[in-house]
Amino acid sequence: MDGGTRAAGDEPVSMTPRDLVEAHLAGRPVERLPLMPITMMFAARLAGVPYRDYCTDHLTLVRAQAAVAERFGFDHVSAISDPAREACDLGAAVAWFPDQPPALDDRSPLLADPGALAALRVPDPLSGGRMTDRIRAIEQLRAGPGRTRLVEGWVEGPCAEAADLRGISTIMLDFSDAPSFIEELLAFTTEVAIRFAQAQVDAGADLIGVGDAAASLVGPAIYREVVWPHERRLVEAIHAMGARVRLHICGNTSRLVERMAALEADIVDLDSPVDLAQARTAAGPDQVLLGNLNPVSELMNATPETVRVRLAACRIAAGPRWIAGAGCEIPAATPLENVDAMRSATR
Repeated sequence: MDGGTRAAGDEPVSMTPRDLVEAHLAGRPVERLPLMPITMMFAARLAGVPYRDYCTDHLTLVRAQAAVAERFGFDHVSAISDPAREACDLGAAVAWFPDQPPALDDRSPLLADPGALAALRVPDPLSGGRMTDRIRAIEQLRAGPGRTRLVEGWVEGPCAEAADLRGISTIMLDFSDAPSFIEELLAFTTEVAIRFAQAQVDAGADLIGVGDAAASLVGPAIYREVVWPHERRLVEAIHAMGARVRLHICGNTSRLVERMAALEADIVDLDSPVDLAQARTAAGPDQVLLGNLNPVSELMNATPETVRVRLAACRIAAGPRWIAGAGCEIPAATPLENVDAMRSATR
């Protein structure tokens, strides 16, 4: 790949997966490319546990993450499970299902009345709610598979959390109809994310994923002028904690990539609608990009050979500053041999 690492005397040095990712992010030579796909329902399926248990019991999540990382040679383990943890602790209505992710009730959002924002307070991540469960997962991941693998925490980004609290349709109108309220709401959700990220870093997270899916829907002008400054504040805060940042915005972010790179996150995920070669031009040569196999057509419904071919094409398009992964989560029904092919493609 990049020539491997060498110590004095030119003897090969065996790197732990965490060492390998850190070296790659720092621009140093590595013996292979990192592999860091998002696995949630796929991990639960591999472990044979209902997804509700994965989301609500940190020990179940830890066992599943340890199993999936070991089975497929992933270089990280992650505490991501669903977008409802912060919203749930803030009091939002959440619908639960036996073997699907929890969903926020968009028909009855917590901030249906914008005036309710004034009464909200940033929750204590250690107060015993769903945020605490994620922190406990980080602690257990650090004590187990995180001894050698990168431990990834996760927070909802400012725009995504705002949509969770206000409702996705309503908040899209707010950007034009209620700009002052939007500024107040994004400032609040950024504070929630910073406090939650700090608790996860304190618990042992090396990297914080920032999922800001709703940001792909606002358009480049609103993203640049309204959303981006809050994302920037969050990224800077996490870096000040001593942790790295992985920015993940689902959807077609082709027109946002240049500004996403300007955030200076350590890793920028790109979803499958984005052309990787064009994204590399927009992001510049130094930004580490991750992705971007189509999770369904190029992974779940593909053959192992297709997976290897497509990952090779991604590597060529993205250049050396790239980490292998899918555009978004690996679907639960993905054949195991196709994920094995992801591993072989990085070797």
